[in-house]
Formats: sequence, structure tokens, C-alpha cells
Amino acid sequence: MANLKGKRILITGASRGIGEAIALRAAQDGARIAIAAKSNRKHPMLPGTIYTAAEAIEAAGGEALPLVVDVRDEAMVVAAVEAVEAAWGGLDVLINNASAIQLKGTVETPMKRYDLMHAVNVRGTFMMSQKCIPLLAEGDNPHILNISPPLNLDPRWFKNHVAYTMSKYGMSMCVLGMAEELRNKGIGVNALWPRTAIATAAIDMLGGPEFRRSCRSPAIMADAAQAVLCRPGTDCSGNFFIDDEVLAEEGCEDFSIYAIDPSQALAPDFFLDEGVPFFGKDNP
Repeated sequence: MANLKGKRILITGASRGIGEAIALRAAQDGARIAIAAKSNRKHPMLPGTIYTAAEAIEAAGGEALPLVVDVRDEAMVVAAVEAVEAAWGGLDVLINNASAIQLKGTVETPMKRYDLMHAVNVRGTFMMSQKCIPLLAEGDNPHILNISPPLNLDPRWFKNHVAYTMSKYGMSMCVLGMAEELRNKGIGVNALWPRTAIATAAIDMLGGPEFRRSCRSPAIMADAAQAVLCRPGTDCSGNFFIDDEVLAEEGCEDFSIYAIDPSQALAPDFFLDEGVPFFGKDNP
């Protein structure tokens, strides 16, 4: 079975949540993972730092390279890519996971927050990809994977949080464009998005502990990312993957293993028209 053993992977925002879960799943395969995030000190409200993530990665069987990176800062991004090249001689996978969120309407969104979401989500994704492409072009089955949604122009996904939607769709537009731009370099460029809400610190802040019971764990995104990254990038590019669809294709039938509370109905994530999950044992 294909795995990520020895792969050189850079993940933004990997000190906690989905990014850390993807890192730990890759570590189980024996991958080498650079954790690019700002979290070098314990946050008063959020768990995890790049150093605690590095310890967990190494305990899981991987090799870790913790890097203090603000994806808005070009010099820090360049330095991180150079550090990966110096440590491992190249790069095989970039995962653009870092993201900022605020779910407010146009009048209620401060411009400072608008700028943050667009600087992290869109500009950060574009810039990190730009700086990594030369290394990826020389990599082993290279991939760029953005944690971003399919492009859905139904107005209901804009009306309540237009600034956030624009920023996440900017990440997805990077997939749309770069997949074609980089096809002749053999770099697979794809997006991955969860069918349901995922139990992360951000979800806890937005919805509280009761809402968490209606979520799936980050492990489903980690397993789906691993499956995508093991596919040949030359044949697998330009896709907007949904986590449980990927795993169904891999033969998974029991999705209840990912539920925080299997007795609860699952909460659908943003940007998807389909009903909540329709695969395996949690078919409603």
C-alpha cells in the first residue's frame, strides 16, 4: 500500500487542529514534516505550539522541523523554505492549511479583520505556493494541497460572511489556476474540505462544547489527506475533494469512527449543497 514514508512535507498552521492531525498521520508513515506556524509560545486560549506538535510528530514515528512562520511575511516564508531545503535537500508536499476566520456581515467586519483573512488565506496560500514551487518541481510525486472548499456560487454562502467566503474561495481559486499552470511540471494541486464540522479549537470558540458533539474529529481530514497525497500528482490534480468521498473511494465503510459523539446528528460544514454524510454507517 502506498504511504508517505520519507516524504518531505511542509504544513502551514500545523501546531494544532487539522494541520497537526495531518502531520501526525503522515508521521505514522515515517514522513518528514516541517511545521510552519506562528505558535512558538503557549496561547492563553488555544492549545499547542510548533514545539509540542514536533514532539508529537516524532513520538508518532516522523521527523519534525518546527519553524516560526507568519505566512503574511515574505521574508519568513522564504527563510522557512530555505530551512526545509537545507535540512532535507528538497520538498515533496506543501499543505496550505493556515487560515483566519470571522463569520460576520459586511458592516460588522472590521477592515483589520478583513485584511487578516485575505492576507492569511489568499495571499499566504499564494505566496507559500510560489516560494515552494521550484523545490516541488524537483520533488518525488509532488503535491500542493489546500484546505479549502469547492467553489460554490450559491449566494447563501456569501450573504452572512462575505469577507470570509471571498478569502476561502481565493484559496480554492489558487487550486483552479495552479493545477493547470503546474500540470507540465507534474505537480498535483488539489483542495480538500470536510463534509461536516470538524472538532478543533476554532469550533470550540465559535460553537462551544455542545456543538463539538455534532462534529467529526480531525482524523478524518488527516486520513483523507494521506490518501490524496499518495495518489500520482500527474493524474490527480485540479480536484476539490471532500473528506468522506475520498475515504469511500479508498474502501472506508464505517464513518462513525470519526464522530465525536456517534449518537448525535452531524453538523454540515459550509459551502456544500449536499446533505450531511451519506456514506457507510452514518447514512441518515
